[in-house]
Amino acid sequence: MSKDTEHTYHNSSHSQADESDANEIDDKRLIDDSAYQPSVTEDKDVSKTAIPDDTKATESLEDEDFSEDMSEADKETIKKLANDDNLSQAKSYASILVEQVMDAKETFERSLGSLFTSAFTAGLEIGISFFMILSAFALLSGVLPSQYAIVLASLLYPIGFIIVVIGQSLLFTEQTSLLSLPVLNKIEPLHKLLRLWGIVIAGNIVGGCLFAALMIGLGLNMQLFSVSDIDTYAEHILGFRWWVIFGSAILAGWMMGVTAWLVTSARDTLSRIVLVTLITGSIGFLGLHHSIVGNIEIFSALLYGNTVSLGRYLLFLVVILVGNTVGGVVFVAVLKNRTFLFQIEKVKEQTASEQAEARSSINTRRP
Repeated sequence: MSKDTEHTYHNSSHSQADESDANEIDDKRLIDDSAYQPSVTEDKDVSKTAIPDDTKATESLEDEDFSEDMSEADKETIKKLANDDNLSQAKSYASILVEQVMDAKETFERSLGSLFTSAFTAGLEIGISFFMILSAFALLSGVLPSQYAIVLASLLYPIGFIIVVIGQSLLFTEQTSLLSLPVLNKIEPLHKLLRLWGIVIAGNIVGGCLFAALMIGLGLNMQLFSVSDIDTYAEHILGFRWWVIFGSAILAGWMMGVTAWLVTSARDTLSRIVLVTLITGSIGFLGLHHSIVGNIEIFSALLYGNTVSLGRYLLFLVVILVGNTVGGVVFVAVLKNRTFLFQIEKVKEQTASEQAEARSSINTRRP
């Protein structure tokens, strides 16, 4: 054998040995990474600043964002599921839920004054929907039967909701399911949730009552509508048995919880406006009972109409608040959160299976 040939042979042998060691090390790294690290595909050509703010929330999860009772494996699994930086596809189920939990946690940390002011603003803003509906109803009732005029006027229902949701004011029916998520995941205590709900409800109702006292009175003086129009619309809302109103409020709360979910899933403002319009427009078209808008509708009749008493108003308000709460919490927060927990268990099983296969592959390579 020549010296050149021998030199080449030795280099080749060393290269093969190094390559074999490198493959074994890579296999071990694969096991470690699959067990403890989220699977994130990095693109060196795309900077982190190019990712929108609503996706960063799921990429910066810290241990304090989880319940103290949660295991490290569960925390890492949630981080893996929540990572969502593919802007060309819809957000993942886990990414939406984790983002909602993060937003709810921020709300829990706000001061009481900030919470009440935001809720009070939402109560004022949502009144714009009723002002527009009542004005349109008064105009259409002169040329159409009352039932058709009400349905067509209700198509203006989304206006106030768009202002509230896009403006990020605190509306109770939108926040019902959202704020319950940290409690369901044992991050925040129940008593803080009840206090938070109380502040948001109080702000929404006070804001709505003030809007009714000022703006509905202004509309009467501008002759945009009449007292009889206010009474007719109020009876359209109240003209059912209490259990029918309760069931209608549950459905409305469910749909508002779905609205919050879909708004979080959207990546741009235009999509959010379209989603809010479709869902809340359906609530208005069907005549479902929404507690915050309903408060303005019936309180206006209490102040300026002739058919609504204080007792009737208070009973109505309690029934629809409870119904909206049940719809938002049970049908959205509980069911969506439970689905997410099942998804975590599935991913943990898949990860364990991948680890076993990787170990088996290493063992078969060894002599």
